[in-house]
Amino acid sequence: MFLLKIKFPLQDPIPIFTIVLFIILLAPILLRKLRIPSIIGLIIAGMAIGDHGFNLVARGSIDLFGKAGLLYIMFLAGLELDMAEFKRNTYKSLVFGFFTFAIPLSLGFALCYYLLKFDPLASLLVSSMFATHTLVAYPLASRMGITRNEAVTITVGGTIITDTAVLLILAVIAGASQGTLNQEFWVRLSLSFLAFAFFILFGYPFIGRWFFKKIKDDKTTHFIFVLALVFLAAYLAQLAGVEGIIGAFLAGLALNQLIPQTSTLMNRVEFVGNAIFIPFFLISVGMIVDLRVLLKGPDALYIAAALTVMALVTKWLAAFFTQKIFRYSADQRQLIFGLSTSHAAATIAVILIGYNAHIINENVLNGTIVLILVTCLVGSFVTANAGRRIAMHETHKETEVVNLLERFLIPVNNLQHTEALIDLSVMIHDERERNPVYLLHVAQDEEDLKEKLEQTQKNMELAIKHASITETRIQLVNRIDLNMVNGLSRAIKELAISDLVIEWDDRSGSTTDFIFNRLFGTATNNILDSIWETVYICRLQQPINTAQKIVLVLTRNAEYEIGFGHWVRKVARLARQVNARILVCSTPETYTSFQQEIKNTRTYVETSFRPFEEVEDFLVLSREIKKDDLIIMVNARKGTISYHSYMDSIPAKLIRHFEFNSFLVIYPEQKQSDTESGMQSQDLALAPIQEQIDNLNKIGKAVKKIFKGGARE
Repeated sequence: MFLLKIKFPLQDPIPIFTIVLFIILLAPILLRKLRIPSIIGLIIAGMAIGDHGFNLVARGSIDLFGKAGLLYIMFLAGLELDMAEFKRNTYKSLVFGFFTFAIPLSLGFALCYYLLKFDPLASLLVSSMFATHTLVAYPLASRMGITRNEAVTITVGGTIITDTAVLLILAVIAGASQGTLNQEFWVRLSLSFLAFAFFILFGYPFIGRWFFKKIKDDKTTHFIFVLALVFLAAYLAQLAGVEGIIGAFLAGLALNQLIPQTSTLMNRVEFVGNAIFIPFFLISVGMIVDLRVLLKGPDALYIAAALTVMALVTKWLAAFFTQKIFRYSADQRQLIFGLSTSHAAATIAVILIGYNAHIINENVLNGTIVLILVTCLVGSFVTANAGRRIAMHETHKETEVVNLLERFLIPVNNLQHTEALIDLSVMIHDERERNPVYLLHVAQDEEDLKEKLEQTQKNMELAIKHASITETRIQLVNRIDLNMVNGLSRAIKELAISDLVIEWDDRSGSTTDFIFNRLFGTATNNILDSIWETVYICRLQQPINTAQKIVLVLTRNAEYEIGFGHWVRKVARLARQVNARILVCSTPETYTSFQQEIKNTRTYVETSFRPFEEVEDFLVLSREIKKDDLIIMVNARKGTISYHSYMDSIPAKLIRHFEFNSFLVIYPEQKQSDTESGMQSQDLALAPIQEQIDNLNKIGKAVKKIFKGGARE
């Protein structure tokens, strides 16, 4: 009796939402057993519940989430795009974009005009439909972690090129059918599109950087802010006369630098998209498909077969020519083909506009529905198979350069800044999924020790919760020792720590605190004398994701230190996370070694060079550094190869010249010194000799300047 009261198709949003959520939950699980991509399961489920299937859900009832999912796919495509690789391969994206647009457009027009006997306007409309494609299979590439592969990068870049061109053609066709294709139309479309693109690409980064600086800790507000910008960009794109997906993609590009891949915000953006918006879009695509069109006579079947074959062949040809020109592997060719062969969103927009304008008939509309189903199936299968092989190959390559014993330790001193240190550690930690980030609390043996440990545990719950959002494991370590330095040294040895991340404390006069004060007091010397692993001293005045440029200051002979390759990989990873270029300030010899080490990491980072010799160059350097730049200074322990006496004044100069900047001071890994008990690094005989040599060099430079000045006079 209860079931009889339910009327189909459902109109009430509560049961509709319930059915869709169970589909999102169960369809991937069931089809995974059959080795069928979850994308296909969601499309098939949409076919089943739509008005062309069992008619369970009313048509258009989930359009809001479906359209949001389409925008979300394009936004994620722009957000996850490796901008360094994209800039490096811009011409490759242009080449692929040309092939994936020109080949389907030309061959498709010939098919429609000469074989199917369509009129010129209808032929242009349908052939432009061949040229466009939707990144339906992109979530598969994202889940396999291959979105930074060059094949994916140029496919995404080519997608926006061909879709933009097709949607502009669509605007022209719509204007021609309405008889408004005049000079005023062209001027209005050109000016509005250029103004819209300029505002998104240049205005959004400025607005986003300002917002993240003003509101630093409210993660929920950050997510809502990003979501609002995405849909605003889509709406502005429509006002400019193009489709909203162009605006969503440009919003992803504009916010790319401000949302690092390992950040909490990125995790939330991907989670909400993969859990809600994108599945709704795929289900809405399935609800459009009507397999009964194949039973409406031979004409519909013939047109459907011709359109489907042409769509697959032309996209494969575009991938084939791209592979041959750039010498990609067969798997990369298949990945390009799989990602670019799916027709869904833009295809539907093109055909429905043509159908409503009476440019094409019902047979073409039905044939396009079959094309959407087949190309989505083929694209998903090909992407899944090729992507799996590429992911396995890339994992094998990464193991050649990754330190399997990489472990990060953060001493807990000021809970207010612990989250920022965790974020930095996650960004540069290559093995965060395998090894946890350790948080160390050192307590002295006192009467109220138990109460202090319990309070510390409660205070650390927020930091642990913050890290869990980024799917990073945190392990809290408690040590009881005489002082922080001793406890820290013991913990590093016991846990086999490779990297120590600590906060630079601006408080002056602190002699008992472990964290560094403004002038790097004696606690610093004790730490660096007892700890030989890589040490990062962090003064984070602004969120790292707002950095526009990384200024890397290297000392002379820094390339000869043992830990040179390790910290170079960390800096390169950080630059890729925040999509910032690196300005290297060093000697030419050190810069050459730095570039070679970057090549050894098999990554691409945009770098530039500025000569930097002595500490006197700081004043000149400060004129080139903006407030949004992140400064990384690679220092050296006393008695090491790259140590110079002027390094002792560097911390004070950093504070004096760059008070409002965020900066890191890195002490590279060193081999433990075999000195006698009680002897410190500054006691080594080499240190005073080096200081005298440096003084003589300074005197020599001053004398040369005097003689040069006299010669000019």
